[in-house]
Amino acid sequence: MRNRYLDLLRFLAIVRVVVYHVTGWATLTLVFPAMSVMFALAGSLMAASLTRSGPAAVGRRLRRLLPSLWVLAVVFVPAMLLSGMPMSPRVLLWLFPIADPPANNWGALALSIIWYLRDYLWFVLASPVAFWLFRRAPLLTLLAPYLLLVAIEVGIYPAPPVLREFGLYFGAWMLGFAHHAGMLRRLAGRVLYPVALALAVTGGAWIVGHPGPRGYDLNDNHLGNALWSAAFILIVLGRVPAGVAWLGRSRLADRAVTVVNRRALTIYLWHMPFVVALTPLVDVVGWSHQDPVGLAIRVLLVFALVGLVTLAVGWVEDVAARRRPELIPGGPVQATEPAGQPDTERCDLPDEQPAGATLGRAVVPPQRAAAARSDVSAG
Repeated sequence: MRNRYLDLLRFLAIVRVVVYHVTGWATLTLVFPAMSVMFALAGSLMAASLTRSGPAAVGRRLRRLLPSLWVLAVVFVPAMLLSGMPMSPRVLLWLFPIADPPANNWGALALSIIWYLRDYLWFVLASPVAFWLFRRAPLLTLLAPYLLLVAIEVGIYPAPPVLREFGLYFGAWMLGFAHHAGMLRRLAGRVLYPVALALAVTGGAWIVGHPGPRGYDLNDNHLGNALWSAAFILIVLGRVPAGVAWLGRSRLADRAVTVVNRRALTIYLWHMPFVVALTPLVDVVGWSHQDPVGLAIRVLLVFALVGLVTLAVGWVEDVAARRRPELIPGGPVQATEPAGQPDTERCDLPDEQPAGATLGRAVVPPQRAAAARSDVSAG
């Protein structure tokens, strides 16, 4: 049956992601490191799928992920081609983004969130081997991504960016494996809390000592992000509450959590284009991000536009999941679902980009910004 606590974590992460991208508040990344939490949840669900289905889980997970991306590509790829993006075989990466798909200058900003799908695809493809290793040497396999990241950050191993992100986010993914295996839940408090505290203190000290261009924003600091996020994950997944019955007592809150979980991919993929498009428009009107009222209007506008596009194309997620398409998920049709069906097929998404260029409050990964400059010069 569905774990509503995990659903609630995903709901909070999605909402936090959108608010962060509109406001640019670095504090939000410290209060709730949503990116790593989402990778941990995805890792836990991937481990459950591998336990249930074996390597076939890879194909099932990709089937859930790619159709929503293709809908986005149908809209934006022709628009980018018509506005100067050169046609090349790399356009096919929009079908299966194992590397950054090409984009022009505005597309690099609006579609900068594709980096997450790239990393997610690699993690899914690596999971059968990683899961095999984890079941034989859990602690060593769990520590390996973090040791890789430390080696990179202190200069021992000058690795390419993709390996740096593997060190950061695959560590969270492996913590998801540990959650599925019950390792985090079995940790005694006298072990879990000191370990989490040590990770948080070390990560916090590294962040304070190595501030980025946006101050103490986790997205500017890979090692600090990894350690701080690992501490957060240990607490929120290692001490799961007995239940969230209070959620069911509020029909509105319960439905909101269901809708956001069933439409996580759509919300994630489409919110950044609206953030980028609204930035110059609301500045012209005078709704400055430095004004609380103007900032609130920006947030409400983005959520409203995302809601509209979700109504229009969100049903694709139902088709990808082989569910009956619904305009707004969570209605009476849910009662027809088998009550005991394991929840191993949910979407696992979201958050902010790694450090990079910005437009207003929008963040662009370094590799995407470089691609944008390359496209501009090529055009």
